[in-house]
Amino acid sequence: MTGAQRRAQLIGVGRGLFAMRGLDGTTIEEIAGAAGVSKPVIYEHFGSKEGLYTQVVDHEFRILLGAINDALSEEAKPRVLVERAALALLGYIEDRTDGFRILVRDAPPSQPEGAFSSLLSQVTARVEYILADEFARRGFSAADGAMYAQMLVGMVAMTGQWWQDSRTPDKREVAAHLVNLAWNGLTGLRKDPELQVDG
Repeated sequence: MTGAQRRAQLIGVGRGLFAMRGLDGTTIEEIAGAAGVSKPVIYEHFGSKEGLYTQVVDHEFRILLGAINDALSEEAKPRVLVERAALALLGYIEDRTDGFRILVRDAPPSQPEGAFSSLLSQVTARVEYILADEFARRGFSAADGAMYAQMLVGMVAMTGQWWQDSRTPDKREVAAHLVNLAWNGLTGLRKDPELQVDG
């Protein structure tokens, strides 16, 4: 195994154990045993258990942020962008449950405020920028746009945390209901909402 392959293997093994037991509940011995290596191999690659944990968090953070940024990067109506962002988060949760559990649970030493909080701040800034034109067109203030961006991102993030364990209904239906509430409000809710985004 090359150094890069070993590093990737250790990140994968670490992700699984950290997701199950958390940073404090996982020992370096358990990681080494699950990877079939000695403890010095882990120290050689990451310096410590915390070093490995930080790499796992950074890896997952980049994957999720990349998925959401991709969802928000194409030109589309704000509603479709919210749909895409919700689907990106739910798709990440579905495909990388261990990674999501880590992002929402323990803060790595390098990010005391928490990886998920940091990610949500970055996404909120993007959403605020996307909503700016729509809010200006409707005569809302920039401060209103910032507040609504927080609300939208918070609603999607909290629903994602609930859905990580529920997994029902499927992600497209959850996204449709999220956007139904975000776009139509409680008084205008539709009984059977549908997504406008393809795929």
